Amino acid sequence: MSALEALKTELLAAVAEAADLAALEEVRVAALGKKGRITGLMADMRSLSPDERKERGQAMNALKDEVGAALDIRKAELHRAALALRLEAERIDVTLPVRAEQQGRIHPITQTIDELTAIFADMGFSVAEGPDIEDDFHNFTALNFPPGHPARDMHDTFYLPDRPADGSRMLLRTHTSPVQVRSLLKDKAPIRVIIPGRTYRSDYDMTHTPMFHQVEGLVVDEKTSMAHLRGCLVEFCRAFFDVDDLPLRFRPSFFPFTEPSAEVDIGCLRRGGELKIGNYGDWLEILGCGMVHPNVLENCGIDSTRYQGFAFGMGIERIAMLKYGIPDLRTFFEADLRWLKHYGFVPLDTPSLAQGLTR
Repeated sequence: MSALEALKTELLAAVAEAADLAALEEVRVAALGKKGRITGLMADMRSLSPDERKERGQAMNALKDEVGAALDIRKAELHRAALALRLEAERIDVTLPVRAEQQGRIHPITQTIDELTAIFADMGFSVAEGPDIEDDFHNFTALNFPPGHPARDMHDTFYLPDRPADGSRMLLRTHTSPVQVRSLLKDKAPIRVIIPGRTYRSDYDMTHTPMFHQVEGLVVDEKTSMAHLRGCLVEFCRAFFDVDDLPLRFRPSFFPFTEPSAEVDIGCLRRGGELKIGNYGDWLEILGCGMVHPNVLENCGIDSTRYQGFAFGMGIERIAMLKYGIPDLRTFFEADLRWLKHYGFVPLDTPSLAQGLTR
């Protein structure tokens, strides 16, 4: 057996015997590295005649290619083996029967929607729903968004490529307010509804995701006032956060669909990197609200000289994060069973004001 044949046999055996990727890398370096055995033999060909160099070079290149191919094959095998071990270690057998120590969990978003629904149902609100895909009229125009308003810009709104026959633009709703319009057009006044649901905006970080949940409330009748709005939100916030003396502060703001408009702060305490809800002297913004703009009522066929109303809206993930101490909005949608086991709720434990929202 020639020296090259012996070397090939030795190197191929070393490749086959490599137990892991680290050992395989050592074999590669020893054979093909700058100081490897094949590299060294190729450097020694300078003393050979041209014919000998040609013949030896062809043999060395063939050896180098064969060893390199063996390394690639073995590397792929080791990668597959490592992946199989990892999958086996992280495997969850969903075909197994439910064990006594295993129990599903209600997602915090579902729990929060159930809690706020229980609170507002006690105030006489019903739940309204609407489509996730909306047209420009329901999402913007009917809500008193003038042409050129920043919220219409592509960086905020997911527009769909297809257009209806009338040429309007379809989009993923940017808030749940279009359901207010649909409810008023369908049921007229008086009306008292809350609207929980998914909304979509082009943003992604610790406090924003492209898809998130909002809840809005709408009351329209002949005698509704800003005092009724304040009383409704005070009762909701104190019941939801379970703080009887929770203070609320209303600050003037602007929304196209309400006038006057306000942002609502709740009392809190910030200390040592932690946030505590309660009557502690500091403030945290939580929602927006206001009296329904007369233009919105008129756009929905409601006589604004006879009827008036209030509306409010808040992020469901935001109030869940505040109540349950969840630091990152993105984790709501990562489908991590460990996270859900930690933050989730016991099934069939329906929230109610009589028995307590969270048990």
